[in-house]
Amino acid sequence: MRNIVVIGAGTMGNGIAHTFAQQGFSVKLVDVSEQALEKGLATIAKNLDRIVAKGNLTEEEKAKTLGQISTFTDLKDAATDADLIVEAATENLDLKLKIFKQMDEIAPENCILSTNTSSISITKIASVTNRPEKVIGMHFMNPVPIMKLVEIIKGYSTSKETFDAVYKMSENLGKVPVEVNDYPGFVANRILMPMINEAIETLYNGVAGVEEIDTVMKLGMAHPMGPLQLADFIGLDVCLAILEVMHDGYKNPKYAPNPLLVNMVMAGKKGIKSGEGFYDYSESRKAEKVAKMFAK
Repeated sequence: MRNIVVIGAGTMGNGIAHTFAQQGFSVKLVDVSEQALEKGLATIAKNLDRIVAKGNLTEEEKAKTLGQISTFTDLKDAATDADLIVEAATENLDLKLKIFKQMDEIAPENCILSTNTSSISITKIASVTNRPEKVIGMHFMNPVPIMKLVEIIKGYSTSKETFDAVYKMSENLGKVPVEVNDYPGFVANRILMPMINEAIETLYNGVAGVEEIDTVMKLGMAHPMGPLQLADFIGLDVCLAILEVMHDGYKNPKYAPNPLLVNMVMAGKKGIKSGEGFYDYSESRKAEKVAKMFAK
């Protein structure tokens, strides 16, 4: 498998495209918006610059990586010779089902169809295709070029050949693949999201403030990032969507999203992506921080 199509040029999609391209794969990045594609490529270039600055990549290797990526707004044009398609669109079931129906109609017969979903059933996604044995989950972690883990999720009908091929490819990407069965939230988010939700519950109940909760988890439990800061990083809307999938799938109240999370998302406070979540990421706040640095 050398020809890779990545659907979605957002945070996860451009990270996945970057990772494949840096390992020498031919990558076609697809998004409905030219603006999103331009932004995605700019992000990849910026992230490559960081690697160059650390001495882990040459300028020639950076140029070669970028040269491996081409962009498309039409999946039909991109997928004609695809060996593997990785769908990295928004965590929305209806959207993913629509995309997979289209992928199944367009992609070559031997093409593997994968999804980067962080919680939605692979079996359900595969059910709208005529090749359920070739549908699999590849749940990358953010930031994709840095994080080693990939959850490889088998649907009910995923064949051993498909699983083995994707597992081996993940190793070739320099990742550590972990075999996971198809249950809501898989492993990573089944454990992580209740922790984040409980941190929000702790804030909601007035037990402690945002920074205090995060400090306890960073210094007391050796977490590199507090759960509320991590929720901002993931996206509060994404956290909410995952919790809703798990709550619906398990019918267990422990997965019910906290009302504060629901209200924040409805108010448009989604974390870093919107400029505000549990923390303030606005330009004025950044300017304030810079002014304080120079005042010292």
